[in-house]
Amino acid sequence: MDNKDKLYNETVDLNEKLLAYQKAYYVDAKPLVSDREYDRLFDRLHLIEQSDSSLCFPSSPTHRVGSDLSSDFPEVIHTIPVLSLEKAYDTDLIHSWIEKCESKEDTELSFVLEQKIDGISIVLYYEKGVLVRGVTRGNGAVGNDVTNNVKTISSIPLKLSKKIDIAVRGEIYLPKNEFEKINETMEEPFANPRNLCAGTIRRKKSSQTAKIPLNIFVYEGFWPNNETPFNDHLEILAELKALGFRINPTFGVFCSTKIRADERLKNVGLEAISGSYSDLPKQVEIQTNNRSSLQYEIDGLVMKVNELKVREKLGYTVHHPRWAIAYKFESPQAESIIKSIDVQVGRTGRITPVARIKAVLIGGSTVKNVTLHNQLYVDELELAIGDCVEVSKRGDVIPAVERVVEKNEVGNTTYRLPSICPVCDTPLIQRGAHTFCPNNSCPSQVLGRLEFFVAKAQMDIDSLGPKTLKYLVDKKIITDVQDLYSADIKSLVGQPRFGEKKVKAIMDGLEISKKAPFSRVLTSLGIPEVGKKAVDMIIQSGLDSMDKIYEVVEREDYDLLNEIPLIAHKTSENIFQALKDPAMRKRIESLKLAGLSMMKREVGDKEKLPQTFLDEVWCATGSLDNFNPRTQALEEIEKRGGRTGTAITGKTTNLLLGKNGGSKKTKAEELGITIVEEDEFMKRLNEGLNKESPEGEKPPNIIKNKKKEKKVDNFKQGELF
Repeated sequence: MDNKDKLYNETVDLNEKLLAYQKAYYVDAKPLVSDREYDRLFDRLHLIEQSDSSLCFPSSPTHRVGSDLSSDFPEVIHTIPVLSLEKAYDTDLIHSWIEKCESKEDTELSFVLEQKIDGISIVLYYEKGVLVRGVTRGNGAVGNDVTNNVKTISSIPLKLSKKIDIAVRGEIYLPKNEFEKINETMEEPFANPRNLCAGTIRRKKSSQTAKIPLNIFVYEGFWPNNETPFNDHLEILAELKALGFRINPTFGVFCSTKIRADERLKNVGLEAISGSYSDLPKQVEIQTNNRSSLQYEIDGLVMKVNELKVREKLGYTVHHPRWAIAYKFESPQAESIIKSIDVQVGRTGRITPVARIKAVLIGGSTVKNVTLHNQLYVDELELAIGDCVEVSKRGDVIPAVERVVEKNEVGNTTYRLPSICPVCDTPLIQRGAHTFCPNNSCPSQVLGRLEFFVAKAQMDIDSLGPKTLKYLVDKKIITDVQDLYSADIKSLVGQPRFGEKKVKAIMDGLEISKKAPFSRVLTSLGIPEVGKKAVDMIIQSGLDSMDKIYEVVEREDYDLLNEIPLIAHKTSENIFQALKDPAMRKRIESLKLAGLSMMKREVGDKEKLPQTFLDEVWCATGSLDNFNPRTQALEEIEKRGGRTGTAITGKTTNLLLGKNGGSKKTKAEELGITIVEEDEFMKRLNEGLNKESPEGEKPPNIIKNKKKEKKVDNFKQGELF
């Protein structure tokens, strides 16, 4: 036997051993060897494959680590029906559905109840027992090929225990504890595990997918030409488990009596919940109450007819099988239809698709418009006009499309962004995950920069609303931010909707804004990803003037910026790119000449506040009476030594609870985080301020309760835009 044959035999042996060890560890949770021994064998196999690529088999365990080669996701036609499910929102409808199924058949039926995993639907195609394709659901007929990324998921078999052709449906998910670990490291946390999972499975480089510990449960198997060699669904589940797949052990079987359900399970050698039809409501209640204790997210339960011949008789509609129904935990008010998709151009030129949906009531308010972020987000959802979608409110405020519930009836395919700017007709360009209009003078970008600059969280010039700014831009009175301080605003008196009071308010607002601190001015420039927190860290690091920041940019000292907390490499690049731009430099110099602060001012002792929130980490939810927006409350916390965040994490110590606080309150309760209502918060803000001064006088509260103040409107109704 020559060396080539020896290497081949060794490779076959290593493949078989490693695949068996992976199944034992990731599927059966029963490790057969130590991590050290596994790594030794894995490294040996990888070395052989690198020396001779012909010895790298399609089912090789080394595919688990992924590749650094970028890949596209071509469309693939499904060979099996990949449909949605009919939905029910109470157990009475489940019972009605059972009765309807039984009326179609003379023999007694049995039913299987499974958890509806809140993840990413996938179809795994095997030929002669080897995984050849992993395809997303898509529109049910066509999906995207994500095979290389799927192969990195350790619980997905690369090679089955039998050399058969089979298609398997499953749900890829990210465990809750892994999601929390990843989110704690993110500057912008993901809304939920499903969204992170969806983005991960569509990474261009499979080596990046391999870094995220995704998992899978499978729930259906399909044999070629629909020639399933089994009689019922339980037999299929048992076979899938024997082939090396992970099936969800938390399922139930229900017959006319519990005894008959137990017999069904015994026949296939599976353990599960069992009961009669009358036990269903209680089981649904138990599953609903136990959701939060699971290590993965579920959004409902699925009831299926167990007998396969009956399934064939019941058949399918265009959209769903008649032999299955989903019990949904969420209210149906959160579902809507995508009527159209418009494109918006932001202040940085970023192109954002916005879905116009059929009006739906969520959390006490009507939602009609929902952001879709970028093309990648649309691709992850495989979203098309006409789709029925689930809409939520992230952070209790921002509406978002979470998933496609039902594909459209007219066959619309995944939406694609245009190739030219819808405002200025400039060809669009791609930067990372986002699409941009590169024309800095695009009217939408100019207006966006102005609106951002004058907003309450930045320069706080409330007399300049969006409609007023649009009028000034359309009339070419203002062409960019710096023109705000040089334009002849006084000459506007007498023009439509510009009375003396309104013009005076604009001029007064501009004059007051000149007193804003350097931190607000720097934030208001709108450098991408350089928000208030990043600006505070930059100034605290000693870069407390524009001249000092210019010096860092001119000598291209990336390391200095990267060492600052919250300043990632991408943020540094944005700062360098922005401050090297002649247009930005001209804008800054004009603002400096207008009198805006370009350096940090020293704070006098009398202005310092007691550090009552030192070592505390706060988050806020709901609407507040005294702070609009609620970020003003977070600013007060930071002035008193506390830290703030936008999402509840394991590090959060306190949650400021306003009206209509939602999911953050629930999560805070689960984690044992202190929940503080606004009245108590107001008391804490004033701690230390009412103590007698050395002169024996009590200073007044610097934070007043605005509920006791009467707001005075300086303008007549209709005078403002």
